[in-house]
Amino acid sequence: MELAGVGKRYGRGGRWVLRGVDLAVRPGELVRIAGANGTGKSTLLKLAAGIERPSTGRVVRPGTAAYVPERFPPALPFDAASYLLRAGRVHGLPAAEARRRAGEWLDRFGIADRAGTPLNRLSKGTCQKVAVAQALLAGARVLLLDEAWTGLDPAARTVLDEAAAERAASGGAVLFVDHDPARLAGLTTAAYRVGADGGLRPAEEPSVPAGGPSAVVEVDVDVLDGEPLPARLPGAPELTALDGTAVRLTVPSAHSDALLRRLLTGSPAVSVLAVRRREEER
Repeated sequence: MELAGVGKRYGRGGRWVLRGVDLAVRPGELVRIAGANGTGKSTLLKLAAGIERPSTGRVVRPGTAAYVPERFPPALPFDAASYLLRAGRVHGLPAAEARRRAGEWLDRFGIADRAGTPLNRLSKGTCQKVAVAQALLAGARVLLLDEAWTGLDPAARTVLDEAAAERAASGGAVLFVDHDPARLAGLTTAAYRVGADGGLRPAEEPSVPAGGPSAVVEVDVDVLDGEPLPARLPGAPELTALDGTAVRLTVPSAHSDALLRRLLTGSPAVSVLAVRRREEER
């Protein structure tokens, strides 16, 4: 996905919300957009999604894009499952596949028991889970998350962290905004900040806080048939060769679930020999 010389203002004499924005997000990249409130972060994501058109410049997307807004409109005449089925069909999925994926994401977010509940009777947090699920079930080439973690409970935030990492690991381009400066720290490939002048500049990524014990997870695997490990594994694991074709992958515990999911569902297939957790000083 590429934004070249992009500018946006509302009305011919309106203030420039964004101006001269150049940004390239390649397959496999997970990119943070930061900035103060009102500087145009949401506008940038809407332009990237094709929801709004730039006043100047051009936006190029490599295939489909999926977008999660900060606020999901619950007053839609669907229940959760029907809405996700229709969202999947809009993204071009066959009905059976859209239904299957909708069920998987409802289950993963822990709301399968509310599949038949009308959206206007769901809580704000549950509606937000449905909003996130509609974007994730599509498997779009570009995933855009605009404060998508807002309103989610801690377990659901972890699921979304994992899903964003998985989407990038499988070759998607992920662009996100979140108020938590530590969101996906250690996994992002780049960060940018929107300034008060509407320009976009590289920003320094926040580091994981130092001091005290830090939990890490070691995953011992054997890659079948001597194939290399899948590319862009979540958590950027440290690799240690063991006996034969076995390899130990060490990641912060926050990324262990996403790593295991990628190993078990990715290609080539791997055999997980052992999983252990340990504490280390930072």
